[in-house]
Amino acid sequence: MKENRNLTKDKTVTSTYMRDAESLSMSALSLVLIGPNEMRRRAVAQAFSGSQATIARELSAYPAIDDLAGILQAYDGVVIDLDANPEQALEVIENLCSNNNSLTVMVYSASSDPQMLVRCMRAGAREFLHEPVLPNSAGEALVRASVRRDEVRRQKTATGKLLVFVGAKGGSGVTTLATNFAVSLARMTKVTPGKVALVDLDLQLGDVSLALGLPSGFTALDALENLNRLDTDFLRGLMTQHSSGISVLGAPDEIPASQPKCSGLDRLLRVAREGFDYVVVDAGSNSIDMQEMLFEMATTVYLVTQVSVADLRNANRFVRRYFSGALGQKLEIILNRHTSRYLELDETAVTKALTQPAKWRVPNDFTSAHQSQTTGVPLVTEKNQIAKVIARMAAETSGQDVVEPKKKKFSLFGS
Repeated sequence: MKENRNLTKDKTVTSTYMRDAESLSMSALSLVLIGPNEMRRRAVAQAFSGSQATIARELSAYPAIDDLAGILQAYDGVVIDLDANPEQALEVIENLCSNNNSLTVMVYSASSDPQMLVRCMRAGAREFLHEPVLPNSAGEALVRASVRRDEVRRQKTATGKLLVFVGAKGGSGVTTLATNFAVSLARMTKVTPGKVALVDLDLQLGDVSLALGLPSGFTALDALENLNRLDTDFLRGLMTQHSSGISVLGAPDEIPASQPKCSGLDRLLRVAREGFDYVVVDAGSNSIDMQEMLFEMATTVYLVTQVSVADLRNANRFVRRYFSGALGQKLEIILNRHTSRYLELDETAVTKALTQPAKWRVPNDFTSAHQSQTTGVPLVTEKNQIAKVIARMAAETSGQDVVEPKKKKFSLFGS
């Protein structure tokens, strides 16, 4: 890895990140302490004193189910005495955890019974504190609870649409379609400028930047290697701006030694969806685990194939492997380089192979596509049949009307 991979081009990105991280660490957790035994409850409260947490409420009895709503809505965590009545405590834990996935439940007990520990964890408890509870143990539990709370909040703010392009076979035209689709989204009149991102996740041989005529800069690999610093500001600092208004995170120039972990890819895409209304992904060739994660996160998956026996066979494999269940609602199939006059297979055979009708047909326009690849000028900025189909796709995604270029009026005076 090059030395400058751990550095940002702009010092502002680093300072902003550090300021935000500091504010997050100072954000105190609001806790409810539940324990019938007042002496033990006081000891636990003392262990949490001086930490970045506030005991906002104390209960001297296990709350009834009807009384849990206030706890679920108003607090970040619950610390509950297990020993006074283990069965009742477990019932409270289970009800709390099943109704709020961002709430961290901690239990404290004088016993180290492994079976009870397992039951607590199965009920949803995240932390098991052994009495006497020490300040260090309480502090470590709070750090984990804080990280979890911030991650859940981050997921809730990741509202941007994730639009994944994947090919049934190498050379199917995924990069061309993904790049032009992103540019077309940015050209829609009501899409906010600077809100479309294009991410090249073909880390082995991706060429999104090349297709758009952009210089090599920071890449998706830089983001994945700096996950501890990754937020929306840091991500924007890594991206290259295209003249169309899209922000591009390209693939590395060199083939990486190993594939990134799914957790890192998940974090990258969630951060991207926090900062952009639309995140277009060239999925490239990834492991099965990564493809599953991508497809589960996606708003829409565009499976790109051509009408040939090999392409359709692979497309059928994709559909049966990933989209035979609930994910099938996300799938839209694109027949690329489609020429109806010279089909090797008729429409019935194609639909049967795909298990569903293709939604989009992108015509074969070799001349326009080749010129775009040579010049780095997106197809959708020129008049051609491919641009019309991609514009309709982008319009459907953004809920906008297709903007047709205005025809010039004939004038004897040239105006």
